[in-house]
Amino acid sequence: AESLEIAHKVNAIILDKTGTLTAGKPAVTDIAPLGIVDGKEILRLAGSAEKLSEHPLGAAIVEKTNAEKIDLIEPKDFNAVIGAGVQAVVDGHKILVGTRKLMTDNNIGIMNYESRIMELEEQGKTVVIVAVNNNAVGLIAIADTLKENSREAVKKLQKLGLEVIMLTGDNQKTAEAIARQVGITRVMARVLPENKVKEVEKLQKEGKVVAMVGDGINDAPALAQADVGIAIGTGTDIAMETGDITLMRGDLMGIVAAIKLSKKTLRIIKENLFWAYAYNTILIPVAAGVLYPFFGILLNPILAAAAMGFSSISVVLNSLRLKRFKI
Repeated sequence: AESLEIAHKVNAIILDKTGTLTAGKPAVTDIAPLGIVDGKEILRLAGSAEKLSEHPLGAAIVEKTNAEKIDLIEPKDFNAVIGAGVQAVVDGHKILVGTRKLMTDNNIGIMNYESRIMELEEQGKTVVIVAVNNNAVGLIAIADTLKENSREAVKKLQKLGLEVIMLTGDNQKTAEAIARQVGITRVMARVLPENKVKEVEKLQKEGKVVAMVGDGINDAPALAQADVGIAIGTGTDIAMETGDITLMRGDLMGIVAAIKLSKKTLRIIKENLFWAYAYNTILIPVAAGVLYPFFGILLNPILAAAAMGFSSISVVLNSLRLKRFKI
């Protein structure tokens, strides 16, 4: 009840990209060698390094190796760098698979390949850089498909007067390319999992009533911070436990339904209050005999009881209009 009461006030909504706007099942689209190491070997090394990873991008690389029937090697000294990638030792070689930041932090030069990386990013793909023994050897481009109703849901949320914002860990160019596809103009890119809460707080400091929509473990703190946290039911248990509203399906039209239902519910509550006050303001004085000195009119107690009953029935009947609610 409290969530529905607040939801009608929401004027900014943050949509986490992966698993919310997109299907959350990314797939490898391109493998670009940067030197003498061929594409198959790049995929073998990257897949072996990502074998123990729980990240969706890592899973996409491993899935590609399975499709290509490439045998993977058990990695040693595996380490997941939050928001950046992974590092491991594969077949005696130090392997890094991840973002520009991961490469920069390990003093690996990628400036010569920046144009190729940007070309892939402008297509809305996430580019993972593969390095062997501190030398960049290849790029792996990964793309996630948008959910079927993402564009329509964003359009309807904007029609409701909400500012729709996309939040992602992707770089700015990739994020903007995906945002354009769904009609979103404001993007929060390169947001590390632990900084999602800060982005929600920034909007709240701007005076906005914020709804956050997410499905992952690292979305839970942001869902809790938001004025209304909306969890995708196809996501993790902790997100659903934290969210104020849970969508039973992954369809984003459920967000539109929740906001509209909130607005409709509050409108009917106000109607009920108005008519209840108006009804009682008129009839209580009549029942008390205010008209008797002037017109000799007294309200029969039986009629007064019936009128009181009708007041309650009218409120219930008006409220039952919500059963006909449709998006």
